[in-house]
Amino acid sequence: MPAPTGFYRDRQLIRWGIIGCGDVTEVKSGPAFQQASGSQLIAVMRRDAARAADYARRHRVPRWYADAAQLVADPEVDAIYVATPPNAHVDGALLAAAAGKPTYVEKPMARHTPECDRMIAAFAAARVPLFVAYYRRLLPRFTLVKDLLDRGEIGVVTAISYAQAEPFHQKDAGWRIDAASAGGGHFLDLGSHTLDLLDHLFGPLRDIAGTAANSASAYAPEDTVAMSFRTGGGIVGGARWNFASAVRRDALRIEGTAGVIEFPIFETGPVRLETAAGVQSIVRDHPPHVQQPLVQSVVDDLLGRGVCPSTGESARRTSAVMDAVLHDYYGGRGDEFWTRAAGWPGRRRERNA
Repeated sequence: MPAPTGFYRDRQLIRWGIIGCGDVTEVKSGPAFQQASGSQLIAVMRRDAARAADYARRHRVPRWYADAAQLVADPEVDAIYVATPPNAHVDGALLAAAAGKPTYVEKPMARHTPECDRMIAAFAAARVPLFVAYYRRLLPRFTLVKDLLDRGEIGVVTAISYAQAEPFHQKDAGWRIDAASAGGGHFLDLGSHTLDLLDHLFGPLRDIAGTAANSASAYAPEDTVAMSFRTGGGIVGGARWNFASAVRRDALRIEGTAGVIEFPIFETGPVRLETAAGVQSIVRDHPPHVQQPLVQSVVDDLLGRGVCPSTGESARRTSAVMDAVLHDYYGGRGDEFWTRAAGWPGRRRERNA
């Protein structure tokens, strides 16, 4: 296990500023910065000044800004949380890196891998740590799964499969289905969680192959995705996502020589462990603020008393996997592909079908 960065080893408290205090910060993350040990939220920023002021008032945050550069320049802000849509992650992160301030960026890390690389290079040059909000790595349900695997409860793992289905074609999802804002469709927003968790449980994924389509949705990005992979240890796996389904499904299945573990990634539900001893359904509830365990690990890492398992480097791996899966749909993802939507090969195939 790597050593803590200890960036603020001589301090007892990390004072945070948030860039982009939208919906994700209301319950999932914002309160975590106030409740984590050794942490304090002292400033928030939103381009809409009235909404920034309202957030600060409701959450009892001492100050607010309507300009990200002003928040980053605040000498009392020690670290930055970038909670904007993905298209603004790189700009907020680069501001923080230039100011020498550790940063925690929402997931997915960026719209595509080149933006991840810009961020990683900037923080490496500034010698400042960069973390990413793949918070499932430390939620109780998933730490339980990791413990079961580490203890060999299902023997040698031989196969991994995941399926998610949602009727999202019936909903207006705003920026989440705008490639210029999100880097793709719901796969970037939701699929990234599953892929990062697989990276955490089994190591970096390799031998990626995949395909994507827009099967039934009015928006331009993909709504269905299928992929295959191997883990670093050689385990064969497959996953599929359908965001234009009539029904919901959410199940990750891990098969081994001595049993099976199955559990949801997003829905509430137990971890189902089946072995020769029988079937167990083990419940592990999420905390009220789901990002708090990971936020605590970031604070502990900065104070030199623990290690955060979700970094810019680990998050980049997930972005690279998604880029590989979506490459053919977008006709490559190494450029600003969102500017050439009319020419995406995936869309052309659908029009000509």
